[in-house]
Amino acid sequence: MTTHRPFGRALCAMITPFTDAGALDLDGAQALADRLVTDGCDGLVLSGTTGESPTTTDAEKAALITAVREAVDGRAAVVAGVGTFDTRHTVELALAAEKAGADGLLVVSPYYSRPPQDALEAHFREIADASGLPLVLYDIPARTGTRIEPDTLIRLAEHPRIVAVKDCSYDFLGAQKVLARTGLAYYAGCDEHNLALYAVGGAGYVSTVANVVPGPLRAVLDAFDAGDTARAALLQQRATALIELTMASGLPGTVTVKGLLNALHRPAGPVRAPLRPAGRDTVDGLLAAYETLGAG
Repeated sequence: MTTHRPFGRALCAMITPFTDAGALDLDGAQALADRLVTDGCDGLVLSGTTGESPTTTDAEKAALITAVREAVDGRAAVVAGVGTFDTRHTVELALAAEKAGADGLLVVSPYYSRPPQDALEAHFREIADASGLPLVLYDIPARTGTRIEPDTLIRLAEHPRIVAVKDCSYDFLGAQKVLARTGLAYYAGCDEHNLALYAVGGAGYVSTVANVVPGPLRAVLDAFDAGDTARAALLQQRATALIELTMASGLPGTVTVKGLLNALHRPAGPVRAPLRPAGRDTVDGLLAAYETLGAG
């Protein structure tokens, strides 16, 4: 069976670069986007968790879409994060993203209010009905407080514009259940699951670590597709140290990725409060793992 990949295989959950003064850095965003696509990303996901969406304005989100779309110039899909805890506001952001030129929408479960599954389903359906863009549902209960249950995903898959899931549920059985019963494209949202989910029919990944090493992560999928599963496993294992330091160090991935990108003199800049920058020891550890991976 051919896996459905509406936005390609290798997607990056792109950071949002800021200037030293904390303003949106559109030039930096364009430079970073161009580099990521040149180095192997099929798509860029903007204004997600890694993109610091809670601390960017609606106008900044729209400007970022326009700038990145211009930079990639049709070479990669641009997926815009529009999820909030307010259905009405999410619809407004969805329409603005469509107007700004996004190719798809990333919609996270409403956080804090913790709606029950019937309300959650209605929320996603209202957003899918509001625009003409395809939706990626973002299941990350550790941050939102609400799981998109597999049975809910199976029902939502009936909607023609709900096409994919970014999976940070850490429920591998649940993911396989949905894969087996729907045509939804499943993207790993946790880098340690990139190969495992791909091997059971996942579409690929939406990676935070790809901000720094898009090539080595894509190589995992390339090896698997070439039938060299042993090499795919080896390449995934080689990336594990950097994945762990980036995603499981006790700091948000935005903080660690920006710390490493800044050390590599690439567009990133500061994080916005309440986040705080990574310390020197953390950055040094990230640099060592990056150099060991051979990303140069």
